[in-house]
Amino acid sequence: MSNFEGMSETGSAPIASGLSQWQRVTNTFTAPSKTFEDIKRGNKSWWLPFVIFTLVGYMLFATVAFKIGIAQTADNQVRMDPKSEERMANATPEQREMGRKISIYITEGIFIAMPAFVLGGIALLSLGLWGTINFVFGGKAKYGSIFTVWMFAGLPGLIKPFLGMVVIFAGADPESFNIKNYAPTNLAALFLNPMETNKTLYALATSLDAVTIWTLVLLGMGTAIVAGVKRTSGYMAVFGWWAIFVLFGVGLAAIMG
Repeated sequence: MSNFEGMSETGSAPIASGLSQWQRVTNTFTAPSKTFEDIKRGNKSWWLPFVIFTLVGYMLFATVAFKIGIAQTADNQVRMDPKSEERMANATPEQREMGRKISIYITEGIFIAMPAFVLGGIALLSLGLWGTINFVFGGKAKYGSIFTVWMFAGLPGLIKPFLGMVVIFAGADPESFNIKNYAPTNLAALFLNPMETNKTLYALATSLDAVTIWTLVLLGMGTAIVAGVKRTSGYMAVFGWWAIFVLFGVGLAAIMG
């Protein structure tokens, strides 16, 4: 092999080979800084996390469809919302039937279109984070790097559908299954009944989620690395946006409740 192979253009140092997709996935859990440093070097491929998200999401869909039932899942959401239940109670039989069908179609559609929602959501969130880390904290991140960091930082989120499937197969009561909060990773799912708890309190307790916090820590770390700023800046940008979303969700719950 030539002595010049693997050398940089200046010939002064070897170019570090990039990690494989699987290495980046596993390192996200075991050595996340290695994954994010690899992204910073320009290795921005994100297809494997997206494929994994899609497969696991459809596994959850199949589990819910066969063990709970899409109709039952949709009915539960109406029953857990007093205002929706009141509207259905005051509707004519024809209106109730039509409303139930629409609710089922929406539930199925969200599951089926889940990959598109993942891509669209991460694209928008990455745009906001990219602007924040660059223009507020003086970073030099590229949008594609932030997007890829989001994809890998979100991998701990796979724990939730897997836990949800375990809960369902363990014998979860179909009539109490809550598709909006199906995994026991937050205070609301562990200790609160959505039908008996104030909506504002339930929304706040749902946001205190162990998997979400883990993801935010990884996202803050990755953002700081690819932007070339201090870790504290990355955490401030990420948790600042999270706090805004939590306040918005709690406020909306208070209005709707």
